[in-house]
Amino acid sequence: MHDGLKWAAVEPGVIPAWVADMDLPTAPAVQEVLAKRAAGDLGYPAWLLDPTAGPLAEAFAERMSARYGWDADPSLVRSFNDLNQALQVLLQIWTRPGDGVAVHTPAYHPFLTTLQVMDRPLHPIRLEPDGDTWRFEVPDLSGCRVLLLVNPQNPTGRAFTRAELETLAECAERHDLLVIADEIHSDLVYEPHRHIPFATVLPERTVTLTSATKAFNLGGIRCSVAHLGHAGVRAALEAQPPFVYGSPSVFGVEATVAAWRHGDAWLAQTLALLDRNRRTIAERLPGTFRYRVPDATYLAWLEVGRPGMAEVIEREAKVKLNDGAGFGPGGEHCVRLNFATTEAILDEILTRLATVR
Repeated sequence: MHDGLKWAAVEPGVIPAWVADMDLPTAPAVQEVLAKRAAGDLGYPAWLLDPTAGPLAEAFAERMSARYGWDADPSLVRSFNDLNQALQVLLQIWTRPGDGVAVHTPAYHPFLTTLQVMDRPLHPIRLEPDGDTWRFEVPDLSGCRVLLLVNPQNPTGRAFTRAELETLAECAERHDLLVIADEIHSDLVYEPHRHIPFATVLPERTVTLTSATKAFNLGGIRCSVAHLGHAGVRAALEAQPPFVYGSPSVFGVEATVAAWRHGDAWLAQTLALLDRNRRTIAERLPGTFRYRVPDATYLAWLEVGRPGMAEVIEREAKVKLNDGAGFGPGGEHCVRLNFATTEAILDEILTRLATVR
């Protein structure tokens, strides 16, 4: 059943390949824990009054250690509804209007909207095509208060190397920046690439944001975590009223814990499918598109040569993609395609794209 935003927002006959949701069944471990909770106690959870208590922080720390060799401190973990909320909270408590925020561009478009609405000027770090991958040079970041690092990067799918992260760390030190590391796609990295948590490079300056929602297709669950490595940010957040920013529901917490502790068999199968899909795109995409196979994520960033092509593709090929203009500098002649779908649906998408001129 597909009755969420992804499919509801298109006209009949149009295949949606835009918003970052998967067209795949939920992991059995998550289904089981939600069914059990729905049949059990739906009262206030035991962890409600203490943001550092409960299974979420421990499950996060266990996962970071097991998958990435990062000994994250569970006592520094706080929960939020989603990453957009967490980012806005951090900007609210740590910055003021006019403070600059450095971000690799093209960039995840809701983050750019946040910066615009909150009057935190964007300082772009341009990702430039480099053969089959992407490179960047860090510009002068004077006037910045924050480095917002999306790694793996959305929309290009770039998984940054340790050398690149060390370059960014040096810049953060030199300009006295808080680093907000959005690592929500970390579980979606393909061999031989590796995800390196930025907190292992520059721990005292880094707030790490992540969630199970992307890798396990749980966008509607509304649960994310922030690991507050920066002592000043911890103090600023603790000075806020305890419930002003809300908290995730018991369903969000239990689904996240189940995914992180018991969902890796499902995730391995899903990654195998996504790996095949990203390579199928490379094999079958029409020559009118330019595509660099992503290191990570399930998002294909396609160069289409001229602006406004998402509208043309939806009208002529009946496939809904994201228009690249919304992703900021570097996105004007691009579209973003979500390939987290079945092989049959992807086959139809690529067949339809071949008709676009």
